[in-house]
Amino acid sequence: MLTQSCNQWIETLSSSAPVPGGGGASALVGAMGVALGSMVGNLTLGKKKYQAVEEDIRRLLEQSARLTQELKELVEKDARAFEPLSKAYGLPKTTPAEIAYRDQVMAQALREASLVPLAIMEKAVEGIKLQQEMACKGSRIAISDVGVGVQLLRSALLGASMNVFINTKLMKHQSLAQEYNQKADELIAQGTALADQVYRTVEEAIR
Repeated sequence: MLTQSCNQWIETLSSSAPVPGGGGASALVGAMGVALGSMVGNLTLGKKKYQAVEEDIRRLLEQSARLTQELKELVEKDARAFEPLSKAYGLPKTTPAEIAYRDQVMAQALREASLVPLAIMEKAVEGIKLQQEMACKGSRIAISDVGVGVQLLRSALLGASMNVFINTKLMKHQSLAQEYNQKADELIAQGTALADQVYRTVEEAIR
């Protein structure tokens, strides 16, 4: 899916095609957010002024490269997870046997369709933590891009949560739905608080 051009991807996203959707878009936005932090790191490397933190920057770049790849893979995983759910919605539900089968398929599909956005949320929080360190150690001339990156990751976090909640609301397995909702709520609380803190740090540095 990511082999498409930016224009093709956006056109597909805006169409009636089932994928990509909000989850895939959130993962892609998260990957872009991490990439912005990487840009700041690469602009910092080799600068005499930042020699003391060069090893830290190299570590951050390695972690960011891995995380960017994982978020890109989650774009594809989100599309694959949604397809069974999309098909499950169309299953017949006239007879008791059909209803029982549809419920069984829906339960599994909803579970898979919730786990991927939860993973996107986890990666977004991980990315926000990397941006926190980059905000302190990265080149001051590019620090604004850390602020942009952390806002993209915040959006990825909250965007992915929408896909969790819309799926858990349909679950008949209430204890599982509550477990996923609680995890999402914890990630939102942790991630948004940290992202806001990083954004304020950047804003104070550039104003």
